[in-house]
Amino acid sequence: MTRVLVDANVLLDVMTDDAHWYAWSAEQLDACAAAAELCINPIVYAEVSVSFTRIEELDDALPPSSFTRLELPWEAGFLAGKAFLRYRRARGGRTSPPPDFYIGAHAAIDGMTLLTRDAKRYRSYYPTLELISP
Repeated sequence: MTRVLVDANVLLDVMTDDAHWYAWSAEQLDACAAAAELCINPIVYAEVSVSFTRIEELDDALPPSSFTRLELPWEAGFLAGKAFLRYRRARGGRTSPPPDFYIGAHAAIDGMTLLTRDAKRYRSYYPTLELISP
């Protein structure tokens, strides 16, 4: 079975009933769930957690029966660092790698498809990464 790493923005669109993105995100999430194993990692979990007061509420929203929880591979940390180095050399202003660098690296290292509605950075730094995006 193939695996799809789900980006936090897609999950938050559905959880918050986002006026603009809900329909697209819900449709893609359902389609991916029918054909693949949906996965999250600690970084996605952390990004989604800001919408919840209690960890139990977050765990109810992201049950392990629906979302496989994957650890971030060490190799993904290395790849994220290399992508960040390219970003800095292109005069990027951040001083540490943003979460998307780790999420993209994780999907790339593990050969997963990434479900996201924010494809620009992923396409720039992980050009061979398979994306499902608008």
